[in-house]
Amino acid sequence: MTKGFKHRLSFRLTRDTVLIAMVLGVILNVVQITLDYFSARESMEEDIQALIEISHNPASQIAYNIDVRLAEELLDGLLQHPATIDARIVDSDGSTMAAASKRSSDSPYRWISDQLFGPSKVFSRQLRVSQLNNLPLGQLAVTIDTYHYGLQFLERASYTLLSGFLKSLILSASLLLIFYLILTRPMLSVINTLSEVKADSPEKIRLPVPPGHRQDEIGTMVGIINQHLNTMDTTLAQLRKAESAMKNYSSELEHEVESRTREISDKNQALQRGNRALVKAKEDAMRRAKARANFLASMSHEIRTPLNGVLGMLGLALEAEQDPSKHHSLEIALSAGESLLGILNDVLDISKVEAGKLNLETIPFSMRGLIEECATLHTQQAGKKGIELIAETAPEFPDQFLGDPTRVRQILNNLLSNAIKFTETGSVRIDAVYSAGIMTIEVSDTGIGMSKEGLRRIFSPFSQADTQTTRLYGGTGLGLTLCRQLIERMHGEISVDSKEQHGTRFTVTLPLPIYSNPNLASTLEPSKPANLAKLTAAPQPALRVLLVEDNEVNQMVASTLLKKMGHRADIAENGQLALTALEQKPYDLVLMDCQMPVMDGYETTRRIRKNPDWQNLPVIAVTANVMQGDRADCFASGMNDYITKPYNRKQLSEAITRWAPPQSHEPQ
Repeated sequence: MTKGFKHRLSFRLTRDTVLIAMVLGVILNVVQITLDYFSARESMEEDIQALIEISHNPASQIAYNIDVRLAEELLDGLLQHPATIDARIVDSDGSTMAAASKRSSDSPYRWISDQLFGPSKVFSRQLRVSQLNNLPLGQLAVTIDTYHYGLQFLERASYTLLSGFLKSLILSASLLLIFYLILTRPMLSVINTLSEVKADSPEKIRLPVPPGHRQDEIGTMVGIINQHLNTMDTTLAQLRKAESAMKNYSSELEHEVESRTREISDKNQALQRGNRALVKAKEDAMRRAKARANFLASMSHEIRTPLNGVLGMLGLALEAEQDPSKHHSLEIALSAGESLLGILNDVLDISKVEAGKLNLETIPFSMRGLIEECATLHTQQAGKKGIELIAETAPEFPDQFLGDPTRVRQILNNLLSNAIKFTETGSVRIDAVYSAGIMTIEVSDTGIGMSKEGLRRIFSPFSQADTQTTRLYGGTGLGLTLCRQLIERMHGEISVDSKEQHGTRFTVTLPLPIYSNPNLASTLEPSKPANLAKLTAAPQPALRVLLVEDNEVNQMVASTLLKKMGHRADIAENGQLALTALEQKPYDLVLMDCQMPVMDGYETTRRIRKNPDWQNLPVIAVTANVMQGDRADCFASGMNDYITKPYNRKQLSEAITRWAPPQSHEPQ
């Protein structure tokens, strides 16, 4: 009788041996790969350090001589190294003297290399010449793409694992053949002979000894069997057969239970490890998000506070200056400051979108009116260049939509500003149509257009079509990036079609539902708030205002603006002094900074609200904090309104008018 292949002794011996060999092989391969991993990291460090060491003296001489052409040639040479993706020489003032870069390699296996070595690594070296050792010349900074080294490591690791697997296969085949020839075939011969024994006369059969096995265990077994065949009877044979079968069954059952228990234990451990990894990943993500939010809040406050002073003082100087030349210079400085504020707002908006902290409104608004407002806003800019600005909507265009008018206005203003900036002659056109629940807005111009290469990177942060465009027209390259991110947050799309010297057309599609309530049509003009006319028509009564501000420049700006509006302002440098001032005399209104020493604006407002005499005293937050949640924190502490730095006279006047008491104290 013949057993199945998996039940043969040679297969079982081969299986057990190979399993043990494979486990040991995997362990050794893992050890080898681990050692190779650390060796690869050291090799990467040494390679790049050697590259920087070779380039140090030429770079130092170039920085010393300020030779930009040689610097570019040196950096282009550094880019010839397969791992280098960015090289730059930075002078001692932190300005980039020369830079060269290239794109990182793309591969479906890159994520493995990034996990092991990181996406990239920056190496830098201070530049000095031997004759002037104490003269700082700047530094040479080289950014490498670790995928070059990661790919080599992955190839070696794959070869190690594959060769180990092939060795295991060869070992399995060899052992299977050896065990078959030495064990299975002789045993099958004996088994076949035993299978021919007749049940009624077992003593008449004699088993042959397999050739070459007379002196080993198989020959001995055959001899013993032959001896027992003479005396064995049918009952004893049946009993031993039943007992043997029972033992085999018990052994197999124990092995199966042990195997299942081990399998369950391994799965449970793997599940626990996975849960721990998920918890750690979540905690890391929360820490990173919190750190980024804190950084943005801090940077926003620290930049906006001095910027408020700069813009405020420029505005005051502009009002007082009568000399036309100086007046023009101040206008240019004020415009530059406002441009800087726009860049800051764009950076913060992009950071909010990437952090998932930008909230979108869903309110009714007039798209037709919003388009007309944006076109009117840019008419003067277009008129200065002799460009015709055309805005058209279809006659059947719906009146009201539901969405975020502030962000839509931001998108349209960016697109129109770019179109006018890059158009010297001809026209800029904005068209809007609505069909099947989709709003389609097209902004087209007859300007300089873009190349195919420029189209590929136009939506990347800090990128423009080419370096020539940046030199001629300026700009940060953030506007289109922010537009794309805002449109994607609204579940829309933006596309561009352009050809050099033939103009550009941007197409924006937004899924905006129609708002069908006609009663709000007269109240939703986006360009003019409902109460603006009332606020600007009536003169403000003279008020006694307590200005709580720790920055001296901002104190000067705010107090001067208040005096020009006819109000009297007393200054308190912190919240504690503000409480003291309120106890000494009555005030009509408090302008409260939020971040101050000794006592901040939030705690000061809470203490004001605890006093029954100050329950109805208007408190307006004047703060550089513009991150998500800052407005809610102000209202939660008891403040009545919220304006952000930097602010102008109009914004301050509107806020004061909203909360001015009907009868106020006469200034003294």
